[in-house]
Amino acid sequence: MSVAVFDARACILGEGPLWHPARRQLFWFDIMGKRLMTRDADGPREWRFDRHVSAAGWVDDATLLVATETDLVRFSLADGSSERLVPLEADNPVTRSNDGRADPQGGFWIGTMGKHAEPGAGALYRYHRGELRRLRDGITIPNATSFAPDGRTAYFADTAQHLVWRIALDAEGWPQGDWTVFLDHRETGLNPDGAVVDADGHLVVAEWGASRLARYTPDGNLAQEFPLPVPQPTCPAFGGADLSTLYVTSARQGLPNDAMDAAPLSGQTLSLQTALTGQPEHRVIL
Repeated sequence: MSVAVFDARACILGEGPLWHPARRQLFWFDIMGKRLMTRDADGPREWRFDRHVSAAGWVDDATLLVATETDLVRFSLADGSSERLVPLEADNPVTRSNDGRADPQGGFWIGTMGKHAEPGAGALYRYHRGELRRLRDGITIPNATSFAPDGRTAYFADTAQHLVWRIALDAEGWPQGDWTVFLDHRETGLNPDGAVVDADGHLVVAEWGASRLARYTPDGNLAQEFPLPVPQPTCPAFGGADLSTLYVTSARQGLPNDAMDAAPLSGQTLSLQTALTGQPEHRVIL
């Protein structure tokens, strides 16, 4: 399966790819570069921020919800203006936002972490209809936020712990019951990063350091892998006309020169055609 370069602009830490279903357009972030990136009919575009930005959900044709290190904002694609919706650990200079995604009920999940991956400094939140509620504490590197097609199960990872959990959701999209381990990579040392669930309910995970995407069945078995020419893939997203294209962000952060020589596409945003079908990204209800 061939892998193509979708966008050659190198990110220090590419993250948060979002296929906007109404605009049919991919958005993503360079967290360390503090920029939101895209491509449209006129070519590459980007918006720069004065703080870290990491994840987004779509609100309407012209608006995104964007997670920054200090807040969630309503962001206008028309003029680049932002309006604060709610603070996000704004009084904690240690942390920033990281992985996030909208759920089928219209909520937006967002994880925070220490800017230097300080152990246990982060948390997981859900924003829904104006309310921001903390769901988990003691997280080091929050990732893999994604949802089953029926909206009744959420997945979440702490990359530093090599674990992916899942939890049942109620009709409003709030967690109910206990978190249970879905993938335990502590023995293999695999690092689950960003993830997305396809239309068949399989979890597709970017595995940092392993140069691949891995697709797991709903019972946790490895079903398929997609080798990548970058050692540090960060997050996949389904997009394209029929939602069969996998877009993958990547990072060059921390790579030594010899590793960059061996993997010069690191930090670029890649694409690969698959026989899979993704779910349309869910709309955030503010």
